Order: sequence, then structure tokens, then C-alpha cells
Amino acid sequence: MPLTLLVMPNRQLRADLALLLCTIIWGATFVILKDALADVSVFVYVAVRFGLSALVMGVVFGRSVRNLNLGALWAGAQIGFFMFGGYVFQTAGLRFTTPSKAAFITGSSVIVVPIILAAFGLRRITAWIWAGSISALAGLYLLTIPAEGVRAVNRGDPLVFLGAVMFALHIIFVARYVERHSVGALAFVQVATTAVLATIFVPVFGATGWETPHWTWTTTLVSAVLITSLGSTVIGFSFQVWAQQYASPTHTAILISLEPVFASLTSWLVGREHLGGRVLLGAALVFAGILLAELKGPAPAAPESAEPVIAFGELPPRAHDKEASDSQARLKFLRE
Repeated sequence: MPLTLLVMPNRQLRADLALLLCTIIWGATFVILKDALADVSVFVYVAVRFGLSALVMGVVFGRSVRNLNLGALWAGAQIGFFMFGGYVFQTAGLRFTTPSKAAFITGSSVIVVPIILAAFGLRRITAWIWAGSISALAGLYLLTIPAEGVRAVNRGDPLVFLGAVMFALHIIFVARYVERHSVGALAFVQVATTAVLATIFVPVFGATGWETPHWTWTTTLVSAVLITSLGSTVIGFSFQVWAQQYASPTHTAILISLEPVFASLTSWLVGREHLGGRVLLGAALVFAGILLAELKGPAPAAPESAEPVIAFGELPPRAHDKEASDSQARLKFLRE
């Protein structure tokens, strides 16, 4: 934990600031990755990023990895499949759309979660969820459909939305298994599964001609891989696990929901995109929908996707009380 956070007397304030720092890091990665995609193909990037993350997490979660059983392996593989799909679609879509649009479209996954659960009779959609869904849907329309009409839609936005659906399924499967198996085991297996699947698809897509594998050694690309695999994953999510022991659920939901906002601000600050009135209104509606789902839903929808770097069984005693357990179930398992 940074010295500035350690010396602050108010533990909840430190937790809020730690979550805010995590959210800033995750939001900035959309811009960083957008720049790096000029130097690498999608599947090669995903394979390298998650391969590196798996190596680090194998060390961090050494005890959990050594105690892996078939149940945890199968659960983590299922979660990893949806993580793989989410990142592939998101990364592919980011080639053709802007960082801010990609961030807000991806953030809509928290609205998709209760809709999927309701479709299978696993959750009743409340009036608040309906309101959040309508708000997010209207915002997505303004973000993805330009004033010129459907024919002017860029192909990146639908790809990113498919990624959001995969992330929603990822959240659902995390919630299904997180109380049955070690968080460390699930985190490692899902990351390793993503790396393995991406590695398999590199030659497959190369042979079909759908994507020519390439990697150009540039400072931009190497920095992006290190920031997303180590900074966003290892540092960002270790802060999150610590902070969610002390931050209130409401503060956690609001701060983490700010990720697409910071993505837009970062993109605007570096001069990458001009945020017009239509985009700003769409983003505001999506953000309102996310907040409604997070704060007024029947249960935490769980923000996007993260991966904690401290196994639940390895947390300090404070983390084993009910509030910490609830927070663990709400963790984002590995998204930008």
C-alpha cells in the first residue's frame, strides 16, 4: 500500500482512495490498449497479456494452485471461457471504436446480468432494474447509432457489446462458483484458460486468414502489456481486495462504476477524441443505468471483471466476516 494511503488516519477514506486509484487505472487502460493495437494482433495480445498474468498469479496464488482439484479446475475453466470471449470481442472492437465508447458499452454488462438471470427464471426484474435497463439501452443507442443512421454504425461497437454479454455471463459464473472454491484457484485457472485459448486461436485464425498474427516490438506495445497484465491486474486488484474489506458497499459500487468515466476523461485529455453532445448524453444514460443496477438492484450486480491477487483463504481475519464475504462475491474478475 502506498505511503500516502498508509499514513491517513481514516481507514475507510484510505479504502475509498484505493478504489478510486484502481478505477483510474482500469479506465486509463482503454486508451493505452487502443494505441497498442496498431502493433499487435488481437489473439497474440490476449495470449501474451494473460500468459504473463498467469505466470505472476501462479506465484502469488502458489498455495491455492498446488491444492487445485478437479472441481475448481472445471469451474475456473468455465469462467475462463467467458473471460476469453469477453476480452477477444472487446479488444477486437476497440480497434474500430473509441476508448470512451468501448468503456461505456462494456460497463453495460452490469445491466445485462439481471436480464440474463431473469430470462432463465433465476431473478425477478424489479422496477429499478427495468429503469436502469431502459436508461442504459437508450444510452447505448446514442453511443452506437450515429445521427446518420444504422448504416453508419462502426463495426467495433457491436463487437464490444458482444464482449459485454460475455462479461455478464462471466460475472454470473463467478457468482455461481466463488463460494464453493478458493478465489485464488478460480482467479489463476480463469486467467490461464484465457491464455491457453488465445494461444490456440492464434494459428487457427492465421490459417483461415481471418487475422494474421503479428507482434511489433515497440515501447507502446510493451508498456501496454506490462500495464494491463501487471498494473491493471496485479496491482489494481490487490488494492481492490484490500479496500473492499473497509469500504461500504455503496461507496464501492459508485467508485467502480466510474471506470468508463475515467476512460472518457483520459481519452479526452490525451486528445484522442472529441466528446460531442450525442456521445456525452449516451454516456450519461448508460452511467445512470449502471448506478441504478448497482445501487437499487435486488442484489449487487457485480461490476465488470476483475481478478483479486489475494486468495480469500489468505486474507487477514477481518476479511472473513460477512461484509468482506459479500464484497468478495462482488469483485470484478479481470476487466480492463
